[in-house]
Amino acid sequence: MSGHSKWSTIKHKKGATDAKRGKIFSKLIKEITVAARMGGGGDPASNPRLRTAIQAAKNENMPKDNIERAVKKGTGELEGVNYEESIYEGYGPGGAAILVESLSDNKNRAVADIRHIFSKHGGNLGENGCVSWMFSKKGYLVVEKGAADEEVLMETAIDAGAEDVLEGGDNIEVITTTEDFEPVKAALENSSIPCLVAEITMLPQSTTNLQGSEAEQMIRLMDTLEDSEDVQKVYTNADIPDDVMDVV
Repeated sequence: MSGHSKWSTIKHKKGATDAKRGKIFSKLIKEITVAARMGGGGDPASNPRLRTAIQAAKNENMPKDNIERAVKKGTGELEGVNYEESIYEGYGPGGAAILVESLSDNKNRAVADIRHIFSKHGGNLGENGCVSWMFSKKGYLVVEKGAADEEVLMETAIDAGAEDVLEGGDNIEVITTTEDFEPVKAALENSSIPCLVAEITMLPQSTTNLQGSEAEQMIRLMDTLEDSEDVQKVYTNADIPDDVMDVV
């Protein structure tokens, strides 16, 4: 299985046990607010980014009132904070590539904090463009093996427009273009096929294998970045062994 899949699904499993719900809600509210402001208005039916953000919030059992307030802050119906979107790029232990998506009301604070986290955990923040070329923006869905008939899953996904269906470990990965993500997701839902992960993401074109202490340090770096209040999402091309992922 790709490093991306393992990272996404381990986060899902950790989230089920120690959700850190306050930080999760904060990041989701930021994304809903920015999606409503920049993605085409407060109607999720005509704003795919907002629709995806609201669904992510519902998956975390965010109260409806919180979601509605976040949308209204984005549309200007309620006063809200002006968040600025930024992408930061760098390298982790073993030369693994890292992309960081940030939403912050203080860009200087954000870049200082992110640079400090990289340095503290054996990485370094790089120049714009240093690793982004290694990633492609894709729709990404993960279905747990046994949750659906694999032939039905593959046929449903491909018929709906999926680019690829990959088998690995305990899960099956479905890869789509960003345009076909919503139709494929809807097709799986209509066939009662549950997804562990369903998101627009940055998939690495190749992976960097990490072992031992470098793998452990990489996980700590990723965890610390994701804990930062200014960080929304973190992507890596690191391929980390299952036994290390389970222990750290």
